[in-house]
Formats: sequence, C-alpha cells, structure tokens
Amino acid sequence: MEKILLPVLFSLTVAVCRADGPYHLIKEIPVGGDGGWDALTVDSAAQRLYVSHAARVVVIDLAKDQVAGEITNTPGVHGIAVAPKLNRGFTSNGRENKVSIVDLKTLQTLSKVDTGTNPDAIFFEPGQNEVYAFNGRGQSATVIDAKSGKVVATIPLGGKPEFAEADPGAHRVFNNLEDKSEVAVIDTRTHSVTNHWAIAPGEEASGIAIDVKHHRLFLGCGNKLMVMMDSTSGKVVATVPIGQGVDGSAFDPGTQLAFASCGDGTTTIAREDPPDKLTVVQTLTTERGARTMALDPKTHKIYLPTAQFEPQPEQAAGSPRQRPKMIPGTFKILVYGMEK
Repeated sequence: MEKILLPVLFSLTVAVCRADGPYHLIKEIPVGGDGGWDALTVDSAAQRLYVSHAARVVVIDLAKDQVAGEITNTPGVHGIAVAPKLNRGFTSNGRENKVSIVDLKTLQTLSKVDTGTNPDAIFFEPGQNEVYAFNGRGQSATVIDAKSGKVVATIPLGGKPEFAEADPGAHRVFNNLEDKSEVAVIDTRTHSVTNHWAIAPGEEASGIAIDVKHHRLFLGCGNKLMVMMDSTSGKVVATVPIGQGVDGSAFDPGTQLAFASCGDGTTTIAREDPPDKLTVVQTLTTERGARTMALDPKTHKIYLPTAQFEPQPEQAAGSPRQRPKMIPGTFKILVYGMEK
C-alpha cells in the first residue's frame, strides 16, 4: 500500500537488526475531554490521525502534532475508515447501528447508513472501493460502496468480529472472530465467507495486521501470543509471547516489524524474517490502557491513545471486577518512533 525508497528501506532494516530497542517515546499529544476511546487510523498522505473518543472522532494534524478538528454526532464510535481519493471518511457508530459518511475536508457528516447491530471495527477495502463495517453483536459485516454510500451486501460471519485486514490482489478480507478463535476469510467479489481458519495455539484474537508481499497475517491474541499465519493457507507458522490485554496490531513493510499493543502498558515489537521466523526485538514500555494503536508507514511512528487513571478500587469478594476510573481531561496520544 505505502512505498518508500529502497536505500531507506535497507538502512532502516540494518538499524533494527543492530538495536536492542529501536523504539522510544518521542512525545505526547494532549487531547483532553472525557469518555473512552477505541480504534485510531493514520492517513499518511494527508498527515492526519483520526482517533475515536467518546461520541466523536478527534482529528490530529501530524505535521504539527496537535488537534485540528473533530467529527461529531458519532454515538458510540469505535473507528474510522478513510478513502482519501474520494475525500470520504466512514465512522462506525456502535450505539445507533449506523455508519456516518463524512467529508474529510470539512469534517461534516454527509449522510448515515444503517448497519447490523453494534458496528465496531471498520476499514476501507481499496480493491473493490468498499467499506466493511463489522457488527459485533450482529455477527455480520455490512459492506458499503464507498462512492455511492449504498449498502451492497450483508455477510453473516458466524461469530463476533474484531479487526480485519485485506489483500486486494487476492480478493480477500481477513476478519478475526474473537469468540471462535478463528479467522473468517471473505471473498470480496462474491461477498461470502469462504473459510474459517483456526488460530491455535492462539485464542481470542482482536488485533490483526498483514504483510501482503510475504502473505503473512499477524494476530494479537488474548492468551498473550502473537500468531503469524500464512494468508494463503491459514497455517500457523510462528508465535511469540506478548503482554496482557492486547487489542491493536500493526505491520510495517518498510522495517518488517510487527506490533501488538496491550492494555497492561506494553507493546511487543517482533521482526519477521521470511518465510517463517518471528523474533521479538523489543518489549516497549508504554502506559496502562494503551491497548490500541496505529502506525504511519512513512515515518514508522506508532500512535497509542491512553489517559491517566484513579487508583485501582478495592475489589469486593464475589463482585464483578471494577476498573479504575479515567481522570477527566487527561486523554492523550503517545508517540513512539526510531528517531534519535
């Protein structure tokens, strides 16, 4: 999808091979406001970062590393997909079972499209110019034509979907079914599921990333494993340990690094050595709650949202586990990179 010059590619690969810990904290971008967050998306060409936050999407200018605007009226937003050539953004509004279609220049909502129940993960598939909204409680995918804004298909998935990736050349979309510990393989031409691949020894995968060139998927699994899977056959070819509470995953084709961000305040960084070797090169210490992430393949920076929290409340015996409350106004984006 994104390309850089070969000399840069080589030099970065060498730097990674020689460094024990290539990534470090560069800065924090304060955002503020109340409410939770979920997925975030980088638009490299536009130098923008889109971050779901409460009932809106915060837009960050990556040239200035500051908030530049927001997309409002997105109740229960989980994520945003962007189609830059169409100047369109698409948000998954979980609380109203709709996708908002947004003008990326003005950040104004143009229309809303009905989906299945609780649209969660969402992404733009460039091969067919379509947007996939994965409906958590609906256990389905709503497919929207990005140009017309019309629903073209609803695909039953047979499980609770999480994040997804695509291989446009192979006409495939790969979606994690978290409750089934499977990857659902979708044919983008027929809008049908063609395979369900078991991810064992991984369990309950959330984040997913893809190396299209070498046909590898990287799955962030709830049992503290990153699974590397062959995207042509579904065969698990390697695993490495990761932290607790994984949600986000990413792969950088320029450095051959795969990432798994975890809520326990760690991000595992592993190097892919084709065809079947996966080696942890760094366990990056982040902050508690930094469980989702986005990668800019041009700058190789990664962005993780989190906030400050009150102390852990005392847990009463036999009661559901209580999470610490977020301190209002402390929401921020952590920026990590290899810059010196």
